[in-house]
Amino acid sequence: MRLASAPGSVKIAAIMRIPHRALVSFLVLACAAGAASAQNSDKGGVVYRWVDEHGVVHYGDSVPPKYARDRRELLNSQGVEIGHVDAEKTPAQLAAQARARARRLARKQRDYFLLSTYASVKDIKSLRDERLSQLQAQQTAAQQYVESLQSHLTSLESRAQQYKPYSARPDAARMPDDLAEELVQTASEVRLQNEAIQARAQQEAQVRTQFQSDIERFEQLKTAPP
Repeated sequence: MRLASAPGSVKIAAIMRIPHRALVSFLVLACAAGAASAQNSDKGGVVYRWVDEHGVVHYGDSVPPKYARDRRELLNSQGVEIGHVDAEKTPAQLAAQARARARRLARKQRDYFLLSTYASVKDIKSLRDERLSQLQAQQTAAQQYVESLQSHLTSLESRAQQYKPYSARPDAARMPDDLAEELVQTASEVRLQNEAIQARAQQEAQVRTQFQSDIERFEQLKTAPP
């Protein structure tokens, strides 16, 4: 009379015939798989939540490729948000971020320069007055030079009135080449020097504005809490 084997007895017998070292490895793997299975069971599946172009909210275990670059939230099995994935930035947004980073870096560098260079507002004003004094001296010299050029140009124009095409006399001679050349060069130099004077005036205004900004920022840094 044959006895029916108890459930699992064949499997147990088969396991018992496995060599000891292989059996240990088998049991380790089985325990690890069981632990992972239990952990996944406790964690539950992750659900994505995203919004389409019409403002409709969608849920799913995967995001359609059409919305793969959009922002999406990750929810657990209870519907609680456990994280999110930001939308991919456009080239314009990336460029704007780069500019913002550059501004922040420039601001930090400027703050470091102010704190490491000046001990007080008085030092900043002293350097400002020195720079402005230099620019004003340059302006004075340039204006005097322009006045001398203008006087010389007036003299040349007076001489040019004796020659064609400025003279009304029928027998007037043609203007000498050296006079015509000097007339053109002097007039060009007057124009260039006037442009330089205007540019230097703008530079002086910029220096005043920059130093005033430095003074205000320095005061903010000194009065700010550590």
